[in-house]
Amino acid sequence: MSLLEPGRRVHVMGVGGAGMSGLALWLAERGARVSGCDVASSPVLDELAARRIAVLVGHDASHLAGVDSVVWSPAVARDSPELVAAAALGLELVDRPAALAQVTGATPTWGVAGTHGKTTATSMLVQVALAAGRDAGWLLGAPVLGVGANGHYGADGLVLEVDESYGTMAGVVPEALAVTNVEPDHLDHYGTLERLESAFADLVARVTGPVVAWADDPGAARALAHAARPTTVGAAPGREWRVEEVTLSRDGSRFALLGPGERLEVDLRVTGRHNVANAAVVAVLARTLGVEARAVERGLSNFLGAPRRFQRRGAWRGVDVVEDYAHLPGEIAATLAAAAELGYVRVGVVFQPHRVTRTLALLESFAPAFAGATLVIVTDLFRAGEPNPEGVTGERVATALAARGVVERVRYVPDLDSVPGALSESLDGLDLVLVLGAGDVGHVIGELPGGLA
Repeated sequence: MSLLEPGRRVHVMGVGGAGMSGLALWLAERGARVSGCDVASSPVLDELAARRIAVLVGHDASHLAGVDSVVWSPAVARDSPELVAAAALGLELVDRPAALAQVTGATPTWGVAGTHGKTTATSMLVQVALAAGRDAGWLLGAPVLGVGANGHYGADGLVLEVDESYGTMAGVVPEALAVTNVEPDHLDHYGTLERLESAFADLVARVTGPVVAWADDPGAARALAHAARPTTVGAAPGREWRVEEVTLSRDGSRFALLGPGERLEVDLRVTGRHNVANAAVVAVLARTLGVEARAVERGLSNFLGAPRRFQRRGAWRGVDVVEDYAHLPGEIAATLAAAAELGYVRVGVVFQPHRVTRTLALLESFAPAFAGATLVIVTDLFRAGEPNPEGVTGERVATALAARGVVERVRYVPDLDSVPGALSESLDGLDLVLVLGAGDVGHVIGELPGGLA
């Protein structure tokens, strides 16, 4: 049995999640009859319903009538009555890693992997593929701005964000791969950095074609050592492709990319050296796959950014407000570095730590990441459904920041509803407010007194 058999009736449990909603769209556009359910209604479910995917709220065995296969999210408990009923009925049960293994095993796939930057880089690669005239499909964790939703079927293959969470990438088999970076993350699943790096090494070793990595990142360089056809990209000497002549502004980035016998001029509408690195690995992967240089340049110039990735939301009382998904120390440091390079001097940060296990594993790494911030307001954790038997709160992060003395002012404001008031009291002298986190901290922006200009 296979999810990809013509006319298959597929039910997706946890369809409101970023990865699962995109998969549901891809399967539906490919020809499957798709339904889905999740624990609560959401804008994502509304969008799926508008695209004629039958969506249901809650988990119930009645959802399984007429279904051939059930695809389930890691967020769904194994003892869910609906999942138990599906097993009793003898339906094909496919978790997300196995589903992606089926998809990539039958579909030519260009992948993007890395512990951060991969949604942005995948969106860039989609734009490049479209600029090259390919009927490309894609699966990633956010909509492709100006193009479409987070999932789309295309006859010429798939551009895939290769997600490492929950071991999802274990069965993925891309024909080509870009690696942005490899840093500590998802240690609740992998246990140690060594096991995480081993998973990336296994992924790279499975790739049947070229692998391109930002070799200035040590973890990405170590993963690249396992590739059959490796290519290095970076700003450091000795890379096969070099980034040079970088110019950053609040409106975008420009750089030259020099490779064997050629030079590309890249003009991005997004800023930051991290985005320069993302664009560089995408450009080199595309060139390695035979995409014409002008199509690469055109596709990257078409990239409009990704939601919650240094996304300017407006100005509040004369202070710019930017939202970013950054929640790992490396991402936070990169976001603050981008702000500094754009001329922002006194930066206030609202930070919502994400997950209990991640907060505990990375606690000592947060303080250096925030170095240079003027103010950091830390909220309580966004637990993402994780148990919290020890009662860990965001105060642990705030205390660690205050103890290191790398930030002028640190405040712990556990309740998101109280953040706008606390930020209002501390706004004087700031020229930028960054709202950082992978949870629901962005709601704070809509509650700022007086609204955004």
